[in-house]
Amino acid sequence: MSMMQQITLGQYLPGKSVVHRLDPRTKLLMAFGFIMVLFIITAGWVEYGILGLAALLIIYTAKLPLGMVLRGLRPILIILSLTIVLHIFSTRTGTLLFRLWFLEVYSGGVNQGFLLAARLVLLVLSTSVLTLTTSPIALTDAIEFVLKPFKRIGLPAHELAMMMTIALRFIPTLIEEAERIMKAQLARGADFESGGLIKRAKSLLPLLVPLFISAFRRADELAMAMEARCYRGGDGRTKFKVLRYTKLDFYAWTCFVAVSALAFYVSYAL
Repeated sequence: MSMMQQITLGQYLPGKSVVHRLDPRTKLLMAFGFIMVLFIITAGWVEYGILGLAALLIIYTAKLPLGMVLRGLRPILIILSLTIVLHIFSTRTGTLLFRLWFLEVYSGGVNQGFLLAARLVLLVLSTSVLTLTTSPIALTDAIEFVLKPFKRIGLPAHELAMMMTIALRFIPTLIEEAERIMKAQLARGADFESGGLIKRAKSLLPLLVPLFISAFRRADELAMAMEARCYRGGDGRTKFKVLRYTKLDFYAWTCFVAVSALAFYVSYAL
């Protein structure tokens, strides 16, 4: 399986689903709100179950391939494993499950480790759905709208939104470039798999050097293309497609508020 199929962050899948037709500002703010709810509510399986079902429903409504979305979690499997293991052996609350030499495993550590792993999974899913259903131009307009109030203190909202979107969209491009370089070096006899950790890390140096050179070359070509098209920032620029809220956005916000209120109710009232 190629690296491009494993990493979904930064990729965009065109479509005509309800989620695709939502205003990009709605999707961006709802993604931020979803992340805030994840960190505000008390960690519990019922609360995360509600948010997980909501995320799966959004993925189904957006008509995104579930396998592709779940494959986007593969790059963080190491982080998830470390999170679970560290909490299992460092948290000493609940019932003692078993003892292995000097290591003790408690039920509270197991529960806490898997809860934090579930939080990371939901965090990645929310950002993946945002980028998979929002075009680069629409995402730039949404980020600029969110940053517009900070223009009063001198923050270049348009330029910053453009930089963030370009950086996000460069992720799949750099991954594709790295995969192409790796295949070329494997054809020339390079070995990236054998040996210990240090040896494998050293074997990646011939991959990183041409990758950085390619990234700088692409950045220079992009800058020249923007200058050739007389790009001078956001001052005085008009938009071909003006963002407007519709009834779909109102319904989406209603559903989001209802799900968030249910999660808060289960978390604090019950």
